[in-house]
Amino acid sequence: MIRTFSAGSVCAVLLSQGSKYATCRAAHLHSGSFDVAIVGGGIVGLASARELILRHPNLTFTLLEKETELALHQTGHNSGVIHSGIYYTPGSLKAQLCVRGAMLTYQYCQKKGVPYKKCGKLIVAVEREEIPRLKALYERGQVNNVQDLRLIDAKAIREKEPYCRGIMALDSPNTGIVDWRIVALTYGKDFQEAGGTVITDFEASDIKVAAESPAGSAEGLKYPVIIKSSQGKEVRCQFVLACGGLYSDRLSEISGCDSEPRIVPFRGDYLVLKPEKNYLVRGNIYPVPNPRFPFLGFHFTPRMDGSIWLGPNAVLAFKREGYKLFDFDTQDFINAVSYRGLQRLVMKNIVYGMGEIYRGVFTSAQVKYLQKFIPELSPSDVLRGPSGVRAQALDAEGNLVDDFVFDGGKGELGSRILHVRNAPSPAASSSLAIAEMIADELEKRFKL
Repeated sequence: MIRTFSAGSVCAVLLSQGSKYATCRAAHLHSGSFDVAIVGGGIVGLASARELILRHPNLTFTLLEKETELALHQTGHNSGVIHSGIYYTPGSLKAQLCVRGAMLTYQYCQKKGVPYKKCGKLIVAVEREEIPRLKALYERGQVNNVQDLRLIDAKAIREKEPYCRGIMALDSPNTGIVDWRIVALTYGKDFQEAGGTVITDFEASDIKVAAESPAGSAEGLKYPVIIKSSQGKEVRCQFVLACGGLYSDRLSEISGCDSEPRIVPFRGDYLVLKPEKNYLVRGNIYPVPNPRFPFLGFHFTPRMDGSIWLGPNAVLAFKREGYKLFDFDTQDFINAVSYRGLQRLVMKNIVYGMGEIYRGVFTSAQVKYLQKFIPELSPSDVLRGPSGVRAQALDAEGNLVDDFVFDGGKGELGSRILHVRNAPSPAASSSLAIAEMIADELEKRFKL
């Protein structure tokens, strides 16, 4: 079911080929009035829109997306892993949301017929000094209530992954894989079937409180918030939820909120195994995280299409949606390199960062690292693969913001808008649980 507008506000309903979701495209300068507008059509925005409309079927909702399709950026460029919640500090929101989110994801995919695989994950220690950290991860996973974890020896590693070498591993059989874009589009389908409206090709460029009601409106200022697109189109609403991902800081700034935490884009480049070498990997194979470095490190990840991705590295992207090595945007680049937080992060991790750049340029260097886990792997077995860009929130001291950040700002607009400034990885795995938390927050703030 698609909610339509009155005369002067017509939506063209488009069915995306193969995606099973309908899209409304704004056709006139004034695109309708709603109780709640969600800005951002990635997996967090879509999951939150779905949760809100299922809780409040008597309210009207719209979701605004700047692209012509949904879930094209972080959601459509990630590794596809359903994480189980091993890594995160016990008692933290990340731990709770990931464990619950993974459970809800499996239930949702089963109910909706979305394909997934529980192919498992091994976190493999290849050096003796990694064993204490591996055991600590096991204990952390136990506290986080991650099911069926076990520590296994070298022989058991080879039984699960015949070509993998390690001295000990943490076996997580409930880690899985899925195509997160398909999941996100299914959230969108649920949202629309419940009566929600999706408007694509709507890049929010201004958010403000109206000084007067629209011409010819008898509703006064029932819908006082105006969201204007870069093309001059408008949507009016009572409340706004902004899930801007890579642009969450800029969306926050245009509505009068603080400029921090700042989003700094990091590109991750993958290699892909040649199809004739896919036998080398059965499930996810991860390194033991090094606490001195801010990212997880290269890993082996099977995909739903049968391919195997190796990576990613983590290097500064010169464009927020720059998926290629030479993609460049002047504003994005200047905003990133002039930010004190990034400068401090670079200085703290200069050696690590240079290594990431080197391995990103030279495939053989990346393969050499991966040979620690699968010695049979050679540079001739891999091809350059896709890339993704991660919206990394940084504070001014150069610290990765590792928790959820909500912001509303001040004044009349601040009382009507909630920004999700940071939804840290693994946001896709946690999306249904994050949506519950965001809906709770909106209900509390806006008394829905």
